[in-house]
Amino acid sequence: QVTGHLDDCTCDVETIDAFNNYKLFHRLNELLESDYFRYYKVNLKKPCPFWNDNSHCGIRDCAVKPCPYDKVPDGIRSGSYKYSEEANNLAEECEEAKRLGAVDGFLSKETQEAVLQWTQHDDSSDSFCEADDIYSPDAEYVDLLLNPERYTGYKGPDAWKIWNSIYEENCFKPPNVKRPLASGRGKSFIYLTNACFFSGVCVEKRAFYKLISGLHASINIHLSARYLLQDTWSEKKWGPNVTEFQQRFDEVLTGGEGPRRLKNLYFLYLIELRALSKVLPFFERPAFQLYTGNKSHDSEMKNLLLEILHLAKSFPLHFDENSLFAGNKKEAAKLKEEFRLHFKNISKIMDCVGCLKCRLWGKLQTQGLGTALKILFSENLIEKIPESGPSYGFQLTRQEIVALFNAFGRL
Repeated sequence: QVTGHLDDCTCDVETIDAFNNYKLFHRLNELLESDYFRYYKVNLKKPCPFWNDNSHCGIRDCAVKPCPYDKVPDGIRSGSYKYSEEANNLAEECEEAKRLGAVDGFLSKETQEAVLQWTQHDDSSDSFCEADDIYSPDAEYVDLLLNPERYTGYKGPDAWKIWNSIYEENCFKPPNVKRPLASGRGKSFIYLTNACFFSGVCVEKRAFYKLISGLHASINIHLSARYLLQDTWSEKKWGPNVTEFQQRFDEVLTGGEGPRRLKNLYFLYLIELRALSKVLPFFERPAFQLYTGNKSHDSEMKNLLLEILHLAKSFPLHFDENSLFAGNKKEAAKLKEEFRLHFKNISKIMDCVGCLKCRLWGKLQTQGLGTALKILFSENLIEKIPESGPSYGFQLTRQEIVALFNAFGRL
């Protein structure tokens, strides 16, 4: 029942449906089932930075089964930032040179703290996400195909607290509206997407709010589509729960809000699709390889990746990101930084999710969207990427690449 034009875009629902269903979806699924994209390194033990209650969901289906280290392909284990076999060999030579040419590395405590701050600033200057330290002893590889996103039984006040924090504290909204979410099952998914609420809100803040609403809608669709329908000692059965879906999206049951939530999902799709179309030069370089150690398969997957990116570029009705932050330069820069910090804060809230499987997919999808935003706001740097040699101005880690494509795969 969701049809027609999308607000703040030149696109419509039908164009996206046809493009996704007939051209993109099957190719993207094949890519996400490959070794490079199925293994994601994540730290699920980080404490919540916003409140002390760090209780974990005790339900079995909330658990995440990490991947044994020796089961992860050699190429991925050898370094998450390596893009080719040659780079791995070079890294070993660099390590040897560093050892032979070592100097006294002693630093005072004050200098160590200063260096740490510099590093954090360098790492965060273009980042929209609070990324995990993948070298932490608590960071583990997870096979995403063996830990699918689905309903786990995680609900109630704890789950509501997460979404309330995201909307209440981090979403741009009209100042006269105090609470976008109300507790209780019947009203726990109220989004402020009514045009009347946003009549005085600029396009950038509307866009931010719709991205978060679209992400929320996407997650609700996943848990409705893979709902625990049967749980007995002999068998567990997951499948579509129409009633659960209707409670979140039916026009009558949601007071007209459901279709708007679904349109925000399409808006989020357009934003991430636009990022894929913009990042093509980074992946087209011969130096970039989806290195797992299986040379023929890696080459095949890179060709499939480029096919998907060229398809993304061919989409006829892209979102025009130039409409964002286009006003007074000083005000636009301030708003852009506010936009970045709001989103970074949301990525931190994911460490407060009590269900570890929900935390895994929440972290992955926010990092994916954060990477898409990083791409859209780095257009000038991407245009300057040399055809051969390293890309110093713009870089994506393997974590960001895996998150970007898997987050889009969720949509």
